[in-house]
Amino acid sequence: MLLYWLLSYIVGNFLSAWWIGKWKKVDLSKQRSGNLGARNAGAVLGKSAFFLTFLGDFLKGVLIIYIGFYLQYPLEYIAAGGLAVILGHLFPFWLKGRGGKGIATFIGVSMIIQPQLFGMLVLCFLALIMLFRSATLSMTVAFSAYAILIWIIPAFYFLWPVSIAIIIILIRHRFDIVESWEERWWNKKA
Repeated sequence: MLLYWLLSYIVGNFLSAWWIGKWKKVDLSKQRSGNLGARNAGAVLGKSAFFLTFLGDFLKGVLIIYIGFYLQYPLEYIAAGGLAVILGHLFPFWLKGRGGKGIATFIGVSMIIQPQLFGMLVLCFLALIMLFRSATLSMTVAFSAYAILIWIIPAFYFLWPVSIAIIIILIRHRFDIVESWEERWWNKKA
């Protein structure tokens, strides 16, 4: 079990943005936000870099959950593997903890481990984006709702490690959330 969690963290350390930046001869950790995720890769290198980075980070989340299923681990342990792969993405040991923000990896984990709850997350996000007109604010509320459902619906209790990942992801996005809130509501009133 410990080897699975360690493998999950190590797989999380594979940062697609870093490799795409290296391929394009750009150090994305020194460009714009310095974040090694799809958003920064896309802002610096264009849409194809965004999609490749998102896909790579998404697939590592999918891979870890499928490995846990293949090894027939209990769902709670697989969810802990999901947390570990996300932590590896957020805090890669070889980059002194400066990784991405975890959205794509979280989507890969959550889509495979509990498709029904993921479907609720997507529906919530789509409804909110029409209201807020902000992907960041919609994501914040949808992710928060996902975490709350984990704790109030007994069938989803096994996902408690994923709720911890959501909290950490939201903390990593705190400046983006504040900026989006101010742009959407504060400037609207001014």
